[in-house]
Amino acid sequence: MTQPQKIFVTGVTGVTGTVGRQVVTELLARGHAVRALTRDATRAALPDGVEVVQGDLTEPDSLAPALEGVTGLHLITFGGPCFAPLETGPRILELARAAGVRRVTVLHGGGPSLLEDAVRADDGGLDWTVLVPVEFMANALEWADRIAASGEVHEPFVSRLSAMVHEGDIGAVAAVALTEEGHGGREYVITGPELLTVGDKVATLAGARGARIALAELTEEQAIARWRAAGHPEDVVAFLLEAYGNTPEVGRTVVDTVEKVTGKPARTFAQWAADQADAFSVTAPVATA
Repeated sequence: MTQPQKIFVTGVTGVTGTVGRQVVTELLARGHAVRALTRDATRAALPDGVEVVQGDLTEPDSLAPALEGVTGLHLITFGGPCFAPLETGPRILELARAAGVRRVTVLHGGGPSLLEDAVRADDGGLDWTVLVPVEFMANALEWADRIAASGEVHEPFVSRLSAMVHEGDIGAVAAVALTEEGHGGREYVITGPELLTVGDKVATLAGARGARIALAELTEEQAIARWRAAGHPEDVVAFLLEAYGNTPEVGRTVVDTVEKVTGKPARTFAQWAADQADAFSVTAPVATA
C-alpha cells in the first residue's frame, strides 16, 4: 500500500477548476495530504483538510515556501489570460528540485510549452509524467444554459468523433503518477472508453435529464461568427476550427490508459451526464416539434 504523501496541486481555479480539483479529490480519497495553489483562496471552496495556498505560477519565487515538504507537484502549462503559455517553467522546476520534490505531473496544454519542454529535458532526478487528455466531458457544460432554457444544442461538425474523457479519470491517473513508482518518463494519452458524435452526446444528455434536446448543425461560417462574437481571439478560433473540423487521430482513438494506470475502467459519458443532470434541467418550455 502506498504510504501517505503530501502533494502540491496547481491549476485549482475557483469553484470551476476542472482537472486540478479532480486531482485534489483523488489524492484525498487515497489518503494523501494536499496543498493546493489558487490565485484567489476565497473562491477555492475545496474540501476540508486541504491546505490552500494563494499564489501565482507566473511569480515562481513566491511559491518556494509552499514547495517545502511536498513529494509531488502537479503543474499546468498556462499562466495568463486566454491560456497564455507559462514562461516560468524552468524556474518552477529549479525550485521544486531544491525543495526535494520527487515526482511531477504536467497537464499538456495542446501547444508548445516551455514548462513541458523543461520537464521532459529534466536531468535533475525528477520522475515526470506528461498527461495528454483528449476532449473533456466537462466541455458539454458549455451547452447547459441553452439546453436548460430551450432544449437545444447548436454545434458545427456534428458527425465528428471524440474519445472524450471524464475529468475525474484525468485526476485519478495524475494521483497515481504522483504517488506511486513506475510512471516516471512517461507520456499518458488519456481517453474515455468510447467514441461519440455530437448527436450521441446530445442523446445521452437528453436521457439523463429526462427531456428531449434538439440538435441543430451550424455551418462553418456560423461557428466562426459565434466564436468571434464570444470574444475568442483569432488563434483560438483557428484552434477550434481545426479541433472540431479536423479532429486529430489522437482525439478520436480510444486507449486503455485509465484502466492500466488506475486499475479501474474509464468512466462513460452516461455516468458523467447522470452526475451533471441538474445542470441541464428544464427552466423553460422545451420545443416538441
